Amino acid sequence: MTIEKLLALLTLKKVPNLGDNSIKKLIREVGSPEAVLKEKKSALLKIDGIGTIKIKDLHNPGHRKAAENELKFIEANHINYQVYDQPDYPEKLKHCIDGPVVLFSSGNIDLKHKKILSIVGTRQVTRYGVQFCEELIETLAPIDPVIVSGFAYGVDITAQRAAVKHNVQTVGCLAHGLNQIYPKAHKKYVTQIEENGGFFTDFWSTDTFDRKNFLGRNRIIAGLSEATVVIESADKGGSLVTAEIANSYNRDVFAVPGRAHDPLSKGCNMLIKTQRAHMLTSAADLIYMLNWELEEKQQPEVQKQLFVELEGDEKKIYNFLNDNGKEVLDVIALQCQIPTFKVASTLLTMELKGVIKPLPGKLFEVV
Repeated sequence: MTIEKLLALLTLKKVPNLGDNSIKKLIREVGSPEAVLKEKKSALLKIDGIGTIKIKDLHNPGHRKAAENELKFIEANHINYQVYDQPDYPEKLKHCIDGPVVLFSSGNIDLKHKKILSIVGTRQVTRYGVQFCEELIETLAPIDPVIVSGFAYGVDITAQRAAVKHNVQTVGCLAHGLNQIYPKAHKKYVTQIEENGGFFTDFWSTDTFDRKNFLGRNRIIAGLSEATVVIESADKGGSLVTAEIANSYNRDVFAVPGRAHDPLSKGCNMLIKTQRAHMLTSAADLIYMLNWELEEKQQPEVQKQLFVELEGDEKKIYNFLNDNGKEVLDVIALQCQIPTFKVASTLLTMELKGVIKPLPGKLFEVV
């Protein structure tokens, strides 16, 4: 991609009231960002959904000057950037109507052929929330997912620290430019995250931290991933907004249930009650619903053992599959007379022990 095209895109991004979706629409109709800036307003106004307010300030020379200054910052600081119609742009974000036309990044992010999971939640995370989050990521580590979050206090940083601990790639989405870090207390985690992951933002170096930026940041969190997990949330807050955005993108949403009158569980319980999120009680629920599989090269070392101890329900499930061949979870639960939620958790444990493996179509069979 040429520098001139990047400058044109940045110039368009600087036009007030002209969002990412409108910029993409203009480019589709006119042919290129450079052509949009050269086109007469009268011609642009004929495009469906493009009104006077959106392009009123289109030809302001100050926008080009601001774009040139930002390009100098990008080049001087070796900032990576991905453009929405280029091959290196995150695949899942391409399908989001309001995905950023230009995405800035730092670190060593690799999303190709990866299972990507966003984890969000309250900034006032409880001990229960921390424990659930850490256990979830530890259990998922053999699958080698990418953990996406907002690098904020509470659940966000808990998820990203757990990812670093278990050598899982993690990506922080920021509500400001890459020339700063907020909160400042998290600056100590930047190097660790960038070694195996990094940061995304569509905000410029001139965009200082502001709460109004959270909505823009949250759409990237939801758009990057296959599913979003909410771990503890009050009845209002950014986590619920992220969940709503994920639903609007037709992505799976999971919520961790809590006590009925716990203020930090109200949001999660509401998502589950209104069927806007699947209930998440363990990593097994997520693996089953998303039909994720452990590939052979990702199997834990324990699978090399010749003899594995099986207990209670594990023995019952193993004997059933050994006698009857591959089968789906619901049939296993019915035939073994074990609750479905318990079968899901037990199957994951057995999978990690190396005695069964998942198959396409949510089937399981003995190894």
